[in-house]
Order: sequence, then C-alpha cells, then structure tokens
Amino acid sequence: MTGTYRSIKARVGSPLLAAAPVVLAALDVWLTIGEMSGRGTAVSCLGVLALVFRRKYPVAVFLCTLPTLVLGWSFVVPAVSAYAVGRYCMRQLVAATCVGVLAGTLIFGVYPTNWSLDANWFVSNVIFNVMLASAPVLLGRLVAARVVLSARLLEITAAREHEDALLTESALARDRAQLAREMHDVVSHQVGLIAVRAGTLQMTTADPDSREAAATIRQLSVKTLDELRHMVSVLRAAGTGPTELFPQPTIAELTNLVEQSGLDVSLSGELPPQLGAAAQRAIYRTVQEGLTNVRKHAPGARVEVCVSSVGSEVSVVVADTGGARPDVAVALPGSRHGLRGLTERAELLAGTLTVEKQAAGGFRLELRLPRTP
Repeated sequence: MTGTYRSIKARVGSPLLAAAPVVLAALDVWLTIGEMSGRGTAVSCLGVLALVFRRKYPVAVFLCTLPTLVLGWSFVVPAVSAYAVGRYCMRQLVAATCVGVLAGTLIFGVYPTNWSLDANWFVSNVIFNVMLASAPVLLGRLVAARVVLSARLLEITAAREHEDALLTESALARDRAQLAREMHDVVSHQVGLIAVRAGTLQMTTADPDSREAAATIRQLSVKTLDELRHMVSVLRAAGTGPTELFPQPTIAELTNLVEQSGLDVSLSGELPPQLGAAAQRAIYRTVQEGLTNVRKHAPGARVEVCVSSVGSEVSVVVADTGGARPDVAVALPGSRHGLRGLTERAELLAGTLTVEKQAAGGFRLELRLPRTP
C-alpha cells in the first residue's frame, strides 16, 4: 500500500511542482496587468509562456524574461527563471553571471539610482538589488545541491548494502568449504571403514545370512559415500577460510585412530604437547586421510605412520607398502577432495603437503608445518 501511495505521489506531485511556479507567475501578471502598457502586457505574457521551457533551456528563458522587469510590473516571472538557472544549470560561472545581469537590470532599469544622492543611500540601494537578484539563484543552487546529496546518499546506502551482502556471502562460502572438509575427513573415513569391514566379512564368512547382510551394508556404504561426494562438491562451491567446529580432534587421539583403522599400522615418533590446535587438527586429518586411502586402494598393505619434530618444524609421514590383497579391495567412490582439503589446510598454516609414489610400491604422504600454528 505504501509503495502504491509513493508511486501515485511521484506521478502526480512532479507535474504539480513543475506547474506551480508558472501558475504563480501568471497570477502575478494578471494582478498587475491593468497597470501595464500594451507592450508590457505582451512581454509579460511571453515571459510566462517561456517559463514552461525553463528546465530544458534555463539561461535562454532567463534572458527572455528580463524585459518583463523593464516593460512590465512582474518580478515573479524573472525570479522563477533565475531560480531555474540556479537549479538546472550546473556551471557556477553562468549562475553568477545571471545574478549580475539581474542585479544590473534591477539597478539601472527598475529602480534607477539617483547619482546625486548621498553615498550611503547609493550603497544601500546596490546591496538591496544584489541581494534581491541573488536570492532566487541561490535558492536554486541549494535545491540542486540537496538533490545531488540525496542521490549520493542513496548510492552510498546501496553500496553498503551490497558490501554487506558480499561479506555475508563470503562468510557462508567459507563455512561451506570448512564444512565440506570436515564432512570428507570425518564422515567418509567412518563410512569407508564400515564398507571395508563389510567387504571383508562378505569375503570371509561362510554363513549365507551374514554374507547377505554384509553385502547390503557394503552397498549402502558405497551409496552413502557417493551421495557424500556430490554434497561435498556443492558445499565446496566457494571459500577456503578456516572456521572453528567442535569437537575437534587432537594428536592425543592418533593412537585410537590407528587402532581402529583395521589395518596393519605402526605409529612412531613424538610431537610437542604445546603444538597449536590448528596444527594438531591438520596432522590428525592427514593421518586419517592416508589410512582411508590405504583401505580404499591398498587393502592388506602395511602402513607406517611417523611423526617428528625437528627445530621449528613438525612433520607427519604416512607410507604404505602397496596393496597386498587386491581380491578384497572395495570399489569406493571418491570425492577427490581429500588431498585438496589437506593441501588447503597446509597452506593456511604456512606448511606443505607432498604425495609421491615409492619405488618399492605404495605411496608416501608427508605434511610439514611450522611449530607456531
């Protein structure tokens, strides 16, 4: 309802504001028409008609209305045209010139100065006429400045709202990217472990019911991982900034991670206990991703996890000997975001992540970080 009212007000109010000065000038001419000569009446009527074009041709209309001061009795007609010069003509010099011309016309044409009178009266008369000529032009300049200022304020408000929207979108994108990393690191690890255990049970059990149940669990796990891959791709649409999600793993949980992996894993080395929380999460996720990849691509391989701290740098290495039992390998869908997420973690912490294939078989995953993060 408010929008409709404003729309009607804009459509009706603007023409009324444009017509009001012309009507006022015509009324002034009509009230004084009995005191004017025929030539003065014609000049005044032409001046009123010229006011219709004052917005498009302010200076030309102003010049056309000056004879109204000399031959007629209306000051409203040239005052309206002078206001139009100040309102619609953006050049300061032109506006100042029009003030001078109007003041000169008033001094020498309408209120002629008697040079024989004393200087005080002469100066007072000049000041009065200059102020009278300046008033409509200055009023026009004031309105023009107000319009420009209002437009600038609207632009600033729109720009600020746009900036706030971009900041909100950026924050949401960073949260989505962090959530995608956490989903891949946590959920895919656990579901992958379920699928591998179910596949192993399906291959080794002699009970038909157990084999069928294991096959069902394996199929559901594979389907879940595939859906997770699509979800992670959507969440990683933009943003890479880190955000805090709780609870977060630490290096103290590496032992449990290795023991629950279901692989032949040896863990060696020590890390400083005062290591930053972000670095601890990066080390934990690196080991977790390495073990997940071994389960996917090298079941039965032996894995060595080595953590160390040398000088101002800490490192973790996950190396496997290659697949020893390809017959029990489970075709698990991959999101292809695991190593990318680890690389992003390492870069955010001013570290490096390297993945290389070993000459004797298997892969070697190494993360190096400064001790300060």
